Amino acid sequence: MNVLKVVIHAPTPDALGRARSNARNLIAADPDCQCEIVVNAAAVAHALDHPEEDDSTLLRLCENTLKRTCRPAPDGLNVIGAAILHLATRQADGWIYIRA
Repeated sequence: MNVLKVVIHAPTPDALGRARSNARNLIAADPDCQCEIVVNAAAVAHALDHPEEDDSTLLRLCENTLKRTCRPAPDGLNVIGAAILHLATRQADGWIYIRA
Protein backbone atom coordinates (compact mmCIF):
# COMPACT_ATOMS: atom_id res chain seq x y z
CA MET A 1 0.00 0.00 0.00
CA ASN A 2 1.25 3.49 -0.85
CA VAL A 3 1.67 5.94 2.01
CA LEU A 4 -0.15 9.22 1.44
CA LYS A 5 2.30 12.17 1.50
CA VAL A 6 0.84 15.67 1.83
CA VAL A 7 2.58 19.02 2.09
CA ILE A 8 0.37 21.93 3.16
CA HIS A 9 1.55 25.47 2.35
CA ALA A 10 0.72 28.22 4.87
CA PRO A 11 1.97 31.72 3.95
CA THR A 12 -0.46 33.74 6.11
CA PRO A 13 -1.67 33.55 9.71
CA ASP A 14 -5.17 32.52 8.59
CA ALA A 15 -3.69 29.88 6.27
CA LEU A 16 -1.62 28.53 9.16
CA GLY A 17 -4.76 28.06 11.24
CA ARG A 18 -6.43 26.18 8.39
CA ALA A 19 -3.28 24.14 7.73
CA ARG A 20 -2.99 23.05 11.36
CA SER A 21 -6.63 21.98 11.38
CA ASN A 22 -6.33 20.21 8.01
CA ALA A 23 -3.19 18.37 9.09
CA ARG A 24 -4.78 17.16 12.33
CA ASN A 25 -7.89 15.99 10.46
CA LEU A 26 -5.79 14.20 7.86
CA ILE A 27 -3.66 12.42 10.46
CA ALA A 28 -6.76 11.41 12.43
CA ALA A 29 -8.30 9.95 9.27
CA ASP A 30 -5.07 8.30 8.06
CA PRO A 31 -2.54 7.79 10.88
CA ASP A 32 -0.02 6.27 8.45
CA CYS A 33 0.14 9.36 6.21
CA GLN A 34 3.10 11.71 6.08
CA CYS A 35 2.08 15.33 6.50
CA GLU A 36 3.99 18.55 6.93
CA ILE A 37 3.11 22.23 6.91
CA VAL A 38 5.49 24.58 5.11
CA VAL A 39 5.31 27.98 6.79
CA ASN A 40 6.67 31.15 5.18
CA ALA A 41 6.01 34.88 4.87
CA ALA A 42 3.67 36.35 7.53
CA ALA A 43 2.75 32.91 8.87
CA VAL A 44 6.24 32.43 10.35
CA ALA A 45 5.85 35.18 12.96
CA HIS A 46 2.38 33.87 13.79
CA ALA A 47 3.71 30.33 14.25
CA LEU A 48 6.44 31.59 16.58
CA ASP A 49 4.08 33.84 18.55
CA HIS A 50 1.29 31.24 18.80
CA PRO A 51 2.90 27.82 19.17
CA GLU A 52 0.85 24.65 19.32
CA GLU A 53 1.63 21.24 20.74
CA ASP A 54 2.27 19.41 17.47
CA ASP A 55 4.36 22.13 15.79
CA SER A 56 7.62 20.22 16.27
CA THR A 57 6.37 17.36 14.11
CA LEU A 58 4.28 19.26 11.56
CA LEU A 59 5.87 22.64 10.83
CA ARG A 60 8.72 23.42 8.45
CA LEU A 61 9.73 27.07 8.90
CA CYS A 62 11.31 28.99 6.02
CA GLU A 63 14.84 30.05 6.94
CA ASN A 64 14.69 32.91 4.41
CA THR A 65 11.71 34.40 6.23
CA LEU A 66 13.36 33.90 9.62
CA LYS A 67 16.46 35.76 8.42
CA ARG A 68 14.45 38.56 6.79
CA THR A 69 12.46 39.12 9.98
CA CYS A 70 15.44 38.60 12.32
CA ARG A 71 13.56 35.90 14.22
CA PRO A 72 15.27 32.78 15.55
CA ALA A 73 13.50 29.45 15.48
CA PRO A 74 13.07 27.84 18.89
CA ASP A 75 14.80 24.54 19.51
CA GLY A 76 12.73 21.62 18.32
CA LEU A 77 11.19 23.30 15.29
CA ASN A 78 12.21 22.19 11.80
CA VAL A 79 13.77 24.85 9.58
CA ILE A 80 14.05 24.52 5.81
CA GLY A 81 16.28 26.70 3.64
CA ALA A 82 13.70 28.10 1.25
CA ALA A 83 9.99 27.36 1.26
CA ILE A 84 9.73 27.53 -2.52
CA LEU A 85 12.50 24.99 -3.03
CA HIS A 86 11.10 22.64 -0.39
CA LEU A 87 7.61 22.79 -1.92
CA ALA A 88 8.94 22.16 -5.42
CA THR A 89 11.13 19.29 -4.25
CA ARG A 90 8.29 17.65 -2.36
CA GLN A 91 6.05 17.87 -5.43
CA ALA A 92 8.80 16.42 -7.64
CA ASP A 93 9.05 13.55 -5.14
CA GLY A 94 5.32 12.81 -5.50
CA TRP A 95 3.93 14.65 -2.48
CA ILE A 96 0.46 16.17 -2.82
CA TYR A 97 0.50 19.99 -2.53
CA ILE A 98 -2.34 21.79 -0.77
CA ARG A 99 -2.45 25.53 -0.23
CA ALA A 100 -4.27 26.26 3.03
